[in-house]
Amino acid sequence: MREMLRAALQLAEADYCEIRLEESNYLNITFRGRGLEQILKEIKYGGNVRALYKGAWGFAAFNKLDKLPDMIKAACRQAKLASEYQSGESKLAAVPVVEEEFMPEYTLNPGAITLEEKVRILTRYKELILNFHPAITAASIIYKETHSDLYFVNTDGTFIKQRKLDIGAYLSAIACKGDVTVTQGIGRGSSSGFDCMLNCDNKLREACALAVRLLDAPQVKAGVYTVVCDQELAGLFVHEAFGHLSEADGIYRKPAALENLALGRKLGKDFLHIYDSGEYFGHRGAMRYDDEGVAAERTYLIKNGILVGRLHSRETAGIMNEQPTGSARATNYTFPPICRMRNTCIAPGTSSFDDMLKEVKLGVYAVGSGGGETNGEMFTFNAGYGYMIRDGRLAELVKDVKLMGNVFTTLENIDMIGDEAEGRDSAGGCGKNEQSWLPVSGVCPSIRIQNVIVGGAK
Repeated sequence: MREMLRAALQLAEADYCEIRLEESNYLNITFRGRGLEQILKEIKYGGNVRALYKGAWGFAAFNKLDKLPDMIKAACRQAKLASEYQSGESKLAAVPVVEEEFMPEYTLNPGAITLEEKVRILTRYKELILNFHPAITAASIIYKETHSDLYFVNTDGTFIKQRKLDIGAYLSAIACKGDVTVTQGIGRGSSSGFDCMLNCDNKLREACALAVRLLDAPQVKAGVYTVVCDQELAGLFVHEAFGHLSEADGIYRKPAALENLALGRKLGKDFLHIYDSGEYFGHRGAMRYDDEGVAAERTYLIKNGILVGRLHSRETAGIMNEQPTGSARATNYTFPPICRMRNTCIAPGTSSFDDMLKEVKLGVYAVGSGGGETNGEMFTFNAGYGYMIRDGRLAELVKDVKLMGNVFTTLENIDMIGDEAEGRDSAGGCGKNEQSWLPVSGVCPSIRIQNVIVGGAK
């Protein structure tokens, strides 16, 4: 394959050309309500060619390898045509030439577990949920598994073959009482093995018990509070509210964004460190190389409270005269790579959980993530649930906890960071432009934030 792809590149008439090939095996098992909804298995095979000529791009995707010569010519032809109609600002930052074949070591290869056994394991979890309490009327289980072999070769001389595994799952209980419906569950995910799906019983029982308790829990009272976010919600915040702002393809053409996100700007206390990395093998955002053949190393975005970096492709790094960060990713071979996160993390601090509570007269401990949305620097996030903090102690359980604010103000208001970090993996992923859902994760501690707007009951 290596020599065949390199030989094919000889047909390229461009300043730069690359080929990506992908063969992916997908498995999706879904339970809805009280039964098994679907088992879907499919294989996707294809690739693409991307060519750069006088600062303009051409791109062509294909499903049959014998189409590769035609697609190389098509991508080069597109790039030449595009160069006649645009300024041709694109250029690539230099990166090391790589020649490597990377095969991960699995903790428990899911390929060694039969489909029947996977269905049996998930069915048992479904029955655990449905039999837990009469108020639980339905279960929802989503299990996704992808095995991919990826090839990358370019005219710089790089050749990479890497194998990837992605598992994402969410197991949840739906509880009802009158017109109140509550959903609680647990997320699981891995890039290293099926063992993430084993021994989930205790955590699943805790989620079921919580769903039942939340039926009678009051809504949080709307107001401005000191908020302690658990590890999962801190991970959602740093990914959605700050991580997307750090992706350079949303910055370099926008003067206002460049000014607002100028390197060197003070954004938080000296103990605040935020980074994005392909490290943490086992989590869903882990990778060795991105889809441009660049090592997915740790990239600090905030260090000592100061904005020090952003997430780059070779193109954005070249245009902005900065260093590539191994952050160019594509959902699959039908798309060109764009700037994306991998594992987005807040570095642990020195505060214990009790330390974060003890000075709070009235506050909210916000737990878990129920999704949210961002609009520029403004955000709205839903926690899974929460507890009131009264006189330095956790008090009553509350639901419908919604956090709102400005990301820059919120970063400045982080006044304590926990000393224990946890990963956040589940069935979903990151969506951007038309490319969804990309596997991502994060490893974060709890954080305490002053003066947070919390939406809830009036």
